[in-house]
Amino acid sequence: MERQQNAANPNDEGLTIMLAILVLVLAALSRLLPHVFHNMAFNFTAVGAGLLFFGSRRPRWQTVLAVAVMALMDVFLTTKVYGYAFHVNAYLVTWAWYAAVCLMGSALLRKVTVLRVVGGVLASATSFFLLSNFMVWMGRGDLAMYPHSVSGLAACYEAALPFYGNDLLSTSIFAAAFFGLPVLATRLVDSMRSAAETV
Repeated sequence: MERQQNAANPNDEGLTIMLAILVLVLAALSRLLPHVFHNMAFNFTAVGAGLLFFGSRRPRWQTVLAVAVMALMDVFLTTKVYGYAFHVNAYLVTWAWYAAVCLMGSALLRKVTVLRVVGGVLASATSFFLLSNFMVWMGRGDLAMYPHSVSGLAACYEAALPFYGNDLLSTSIFAAAFFGLPVLATRLVDSMRSAAETV
């Protein structure tokens, strides 16, 4: 039914495409915020919310586009901002996470409710916290930061709690904006149309 309605109204479909792409680009660019503010905004980005929104508005196969945009930002940050050599295998898990969050948006948020958005926010932020810090703990050689023990894993997660808090807060704020503002705009337009028809 949703696809038929979009096909019947190409203007709405075009607006949906533009909005989804705009949010995706803004989410990627938001990763520069910690560096703009001299690392005062650790993990305060729109990545999780942007991937959820893009996934909820575009076909599942376009997850590839979302991953590609975020991967390009990974390359830029690694080589230009951090000044490190870029190794694809170091980012495979992160790219898989991008895809998973995008697909979660497709599965969970085609129909937007407060409960579904909250669930998506919690799942995306928490999964990134657990996955990314597990990979940090698994680091070997020059990348080894913690002992490969239960206490080392606990220390890794404990040190990352402030990052998790910022990620959870930023994902909540951006998700509220990305999913809430279009709903408010639609209701405002509908109310204006109704008011105009009654005059």
